[in-house]
Amino acid sequence: MRNPWKVTSLALVAVLAAVIGNSAINSADAEPQPKMKSALNHLESALSDLQSATADKGGHRARAIDATKNAIDQTRKGIAFDNKNPRK
Repeated sequence: MRNPWKVTSLALVAVLAAVIGNSAINSADAEPQPKMKSALNHLESALSDLQSATADKGGHRARAIDATKNAIDQTRKGIAFDNKNPRK
């Protein structure tokens, strides 16, 4: 004779695993583009450091600030583009 509790328990575990697995997949979408957002955070931190550095760098600090601002702008545009054109 089969143990009905064992069959019920196995079914419950299977359903629970499916729900948890689906939840994990959906939560991965909750934070879109984590690498781009991480890069954006690093660029913003770098910009802050560059802006607080002493000014006498032969113009290189100012050019680095401009390049970092451009990189921040391009990263934001890349995130926005990907959000509007998701891959299937």
